[in-house]
Amino acid sequence: MAAPSHVLSPRSTVGFRPPRFGLSGSHLGEPAPDAAVATVDAAYQAGIRFFDTSPAYGDSEVRLGTALQKRPRGEFLVSTKVVGDPEESVQTSRERLGLAVDLVFAREESAYPVLDGLRRDGVIKAVGAVSDDWIQLDHLVRDVALDCVLLTAHYSLLDRSAAPLLDRCVARGVSVIVSSVLTPQVLQAESVQARRISAVCERYGVSLPQAALAFPSRHSAVTSVLIAAASPAEIRADAALVRQPVPEKLWRDPELLRLLS
Repeated sequence: MAAPSHVLSPRSTVGFRPPRFGLSGSHLGEPAPDAAVATVDAAYQAGIRFFDTSPAYGDSEVRLGTALQKRPRGEFLVSTKVVGDPEESVQTSRERLGLAVDLVFAREESAYPVLDGLRRDGVIKAVGAVSDDWIQLDHLVRDVALDCVLLTAHYSLLDRSAAPLLDRCVARGVSVIVSSVLTPQVLQAESVQARRISAVCERYGVSLPQAALAFPSRHSAVTSVLIAAASPAEIRADAALVRQPVPEKLWRDPELLRLLS
């Protein structure tokens, strides 16, 4: 999977660091348009300034743009994904959003030379890779001049398989954004491991979802965690969890360390 280095320029954004928490637009295509816009508004009012979307999320880009166009553009970051031809996809996303796009993610290595050109030309600020396959991302971090990666699985309180990728990202100066941390296993404590971790957390007054939201950023590579929501109530509840501090002594608890080993 080695990339032809002559078509890649050095990263234009050194130490690219998106905000610590962001709203994933993956569910914004589901509710009625007004409810989707209200969800983005609620996220903004809760202090969220990072918004991720994709052409694959139905009307998510349009709804996100409708909500954000009334906000000062310099206050927030917008990311989207490549679907099909990279240059055309970025242009179409800009039109749907009615906004410039800061960060663009792609899955296929063939898209990166085009995105690199858009980055050099100032059309976008940063280039990222997205996958639920951490090994694929690991290859891309090695071979392509990326600013960040979006890991959609395998690094959470219950699954730390992707730790080698995060270590490589630290070495390469690549930021990591993590999503899908509030899984049904976490929200409903479905597995034996989840119930055991939950029991330890409860001794410190911390819920399992609260710990799950806080955990990824304990790795120095992780700059951001994306939270998916389909209603204002859902994003407000998640934002409330984010604001609740997790005692440092929880992370040093011997039983928790054994469960996470």
